[in-house]
Amino acid sequence: MICAKLAPLAPLALAGAAASGFPAAQADSGWSQLNVPRGVTEISRKIYDLHMEIFWVCVAIAVVVFGAMIWSIITYRKSRGAIPDGTLVHNTKVEAIWTVVPVIILIAMAVPAARTLVEIEDTTKTELTIKVTGFQWGWQYDYLDEGVAYYSRLDRKSDAARELLSGIDPNTVEHYLLNVDHPLVVPVGTKVRLLVTAADVIHSWWVPEFGVKKDAIPGFVNEAWFRVDTDKPGLYRGQCAELCGRDHAFMPIVVDVRSKADFATWLKDKAAEQKQAAAPPAAPAVTPSAAPAAPATPAAPATASATSAS
Repeated sequence: MICAKLAPLAPLALAGAAASGFPAAQADSGWSQLNVPRGVTEISRKIYDLHMEIFWVCVAIAVVVFGAMIWSIITYRKSRGAIPDGTLVHNTKVEAIWTVVPVIILIAMAVPAARTLVEIEDTTKTELTIKVTGFQWGWQYDYLDEGVAYYSRLDRKSDAARELLSGIDPNTVEHYLLNVDHPLVVPVGTKVRLLVTAADVIHSWWVPEFGVKKDAIPGFVNEAWFRVDTDKPGLYRGQCAELCGRDHAFMPIVVDVRSKADFATWLKDKAAEQKQAAAPPAAPAVTPSAAPAAPATPAAPATASATSAS
């Protein structure tokens, strides 16, 4: 009974999960859910490796600092007869050590972090440029050099099921709130440059598996890039990661990564389709009609053949 009463609230719960920015469709099981994904691009792996290196450095520091703190609390507790000593102790060697060592640790973390940040922003030598425009509530993709552009919104099934009074069970909708009507299509092994902006309010284009999260700001163009491994074609999902209004939870991102041959075919077909749709309709053919018949010549009035007798 309770489950039946709460069933209409399921769309709201799932919408909240989507809004939190964690694509449920590609979440791993177990402890990996608590970490960032390693991803399918070179830059995402570098971000992951850097994250783990700094994480373990922080763990080691925490063990030393908190270990010393806990040991001191236990060893010099009052119940064991410890007496506070207010004598100031100065040791130049110790002070030098705890100054130099942290500086070395910070430099050791800063150098690889700076290199990774520089590489994240390096959009040179790209092979494909796509303009990404966020709007309430969806995305527009423009393949600038190919003349292809289209909108990407929440798919119709999810859009219908999210309504509380729709009567549709969200569990029956595949990838509920994570599917779109037209995904972004890109080739594998290609450096793709994104020009990210917005048409109304601030959005954020985020695909965790690519290691890409870039804010879309009206009036500004931000750049990002990714290159999916050649052996990792497939569908990758993301979300708008910036609170942008009422339907923020309902503007997912889907990227369809295809082989280069399949992408070339898709792009050619899409360009032809849009070119045909944009072409003005052909004027209707005019069939020449038969020339109108010439009006008949009126007959001359009849003349009297004989005069009346006088």
